[in-house]
Amino acid sequence: MIPGPIKIGFLTPYSGVYPFYGNHLMAGILLGLYPDGMPHNEFQFLPVYTKQGDPKSVLEAVNQLAFFERVDIISGLISYKSIPDIVPTIERHNILAFFFDMGECVPYFEHFSPRIFYSSQQIVQSQYALGYWAHKEYGDAGMMVMPVYEAGYHLNTAFYKGACAAGSEMMGLHVLPRDSSNINNFNLSAFFSEIEKNPPSYIHAIFTGDMGNRFLQLWRQSDFHKHIPLTVIENMAYDDVLEDIADLDLELFAATTWNRNSEIHQNKEFVNKYENTGGQMANIYGLLGYEAGLALKEVKHHILKRDFGTAAKLLQNESVIGPRGERNFYPLSGFSLPVIDIFKISTSHRKIYKTVLSQGKGVKFDSPDFKEIHEESVSGWQNPYMCI
Repeated sequence: MIPGPIKIGFLTPYSGVYPFYGNHLMAGILLGLYPDGMPHNEFQFLPVYTKQGDPKSVLEAVNQLAFFERVDIISGLISYKSIPDIVPTIERHNILAFFFDMGECVPYFEHFSPRIFYSSQQIVQSQYALGYWAHKEYGDAGMMVMPVYEAGYHLNTAFYKGACAAGSEMMGLHVLPRDSSNINNFNLSAFFSEIEKNPPSYIHAIFTGDMGNRFLQLWRQSDFHKHIPLTVIENMAYDDVLEDIADLDLELFAATTWNRNSEIHQNKEFVNKYENTGGQMANIYGLLGYEAGLALKEVKHHILKRDFGTAAKLLQNESVIGPRGERNFYPLSGFSLPVIDIFKISTSHRKIYKTVLSQGKGVKFDSPDFKEIHEESVSGWQNPYMCI
């Protein structure tokens, strides 16, 4: 046996708060690997920054980890756009790869490797389920609104396909232009003018980061919030995000693939361990890492012997029962579909109230709808990653 710990090269985009989220991913991995709090000296993390996460920077980081650091495993945040370029390095060096993504895009089946696995939030699934629910609840002629960055992912098309599956024949789309002279400019006047002339049956907002809260603040200042139902993408409805706008007296609706307050045993166990260990609120990044850690724990015996071929074969067919129920990590085996809750969210007097209204259903990644999204959508053309 080769002496020393297993080296895990960890890709971290050097953009905004991503290094912070990378720490949550690594903490989650260790918690899943060692649920009883055993020493962690069997594994060593080697973080490498990938600038903005573009394919060229990711390839350079992977080559550095493979050629110079001689890592055994490569992990971290990645865009599916980077996968084709790094597959040759992964396979040539007998490396096991376990990546994370928010699920802003449908996976590319033509670019998979039997040595690469994914822990995905699968936001496209909650978008699809919410689109289906919104049409059934409010009828046809809804409207989506988003900035130009988010228009480059599969988020809006997944929502649209869900609405179409429910019977929709008409969907409006308003993309906020990017002001190159002032990238912080956030002007909704044209959007408000458009919906005043042709009121939609509902609005679906797709924003990430601070821009999501800025949209909600301006929406609340308008009169439209009294008359037009508002649905939002999953990341706009996280507890730690809503805390910043909890005094706005808003009502909105969202679909989520994970509910921190879920009463299932595996979720309560994760939340309690994560928050007691790290002293911070459990979040989606810690969850994704934890799910990956649970999977790696099942093949840890082979990994510690550096038998990565056997570990990869087992991971291709393995599933674990975690906080979100059954999870698997090899798309060609068919990702387990998440249980999706449709929430009504009310904020008032700095309190957040969430009520589960329904449960939605996702679709298999080889479905005709998702195949059509791939063939007709150009994705990730501005931002490699969602900036939640």
